[in-house]
Amino acid sequence: MGYERYEPATAPGPGWRERLGQYWKLVRGDRPIGVLLLLWPTWWALWLAAGGVPDPWTLFVFTAGVWLTRSAGCVINDYADRWLDPRVERTRDRPLATGAVSGREALAVFAALMLVAFALVLTLNLLTILLSFVGLFLAATYPYLKRYTYLPQVYLGMAFGWGIPMAFAAVQGEVPALGWLLYCANILWSTAYDTWYAMVDREDDIRAGSKSTAILFGDLDLVAQGVLYALAFLALALAGRQAQLGMAYWAGLGVAALLVAWEFWIARRRERGPCFRAFLHNNWVGAAVFAGIAAHYLMAG
Repeated sequence: MGYERYEPATAPGPGWRERLGQYWKLVRGDRPIGVLLLLWPTWWALWLAAGGVPDPWTLFVFTAGVWLTRSAGCVINDYADRWLDPRVERTRDRPLATGAVSGREALAVFAALMLVAFALVLTLNLLTILLSFVGLFLAATYPYLKRYTYLPQVYLGMAFGWGIPMAFAAVQGEVPALGWLLYCANILWSTAYDTWYAMVDREDDIRAGSKSTAILFGDLDLVAQGVLYALAFLALALAGRQAQLGMAYWAGLGVAALLVAWEFWIARRRERGPCFRAFLHNNWVGAAVFAGIAAHYLMAG
């Protein structure tokens, strides 16, 4: 009889598969766009800091760290938003919103992901380890800003881009002016693309009492987006000049600008679907900038 009681626990069945599926959804494993949007700026920084392809271990640590920290960020975001997500059409089916995963389980997953990420960082130098604590603070506090400020998208850019100064620290042992300039460029870019995302949820957020740049900008949202993207490209241009990058980089930046122009075209009527596609499309913007950086060093080598 005792054997019958414990047999289900030793032979995982559909229940276990369903549980793992809920955890996978919790960390957004089924939606890799966030990983890509975080990965490109991190790779920009690694290639610029190393003057080409970085050390394989450093590249692995930062690439794996991107997935781990983005996943942890999604978990803590859903934990903070468990009051809001059931009221928003796009998020009402998330595991915490439906009750498929408990708040305690979510915090345990968050802690596990951040511990693995920190273990990887411990293989790098002291400055990178110290900077990782700032990254942890940014990731853990970002989700709560939408209750108190209309600028959570700016803070997201600060959190999403923190891999940039960490990458320079890991490769060069310091964060030069170029690293901070690239970090500012990423904050502007992240604020812009996450505003597309916020425009999708604007009406639901207003009803739920949440805040965002999309609500703050109101009817001037497309104008504000234009300013943000223009400043982001200006910062990227200054970074390219500071790093003495050649024509390959400027070609990549030009392609990225054309891609952004297309986003404005499809989202010009502010409809939910096109705004969401504009947000997703920023993956290719980040990729184009990276391609320009990588091509420069490949041609220079």
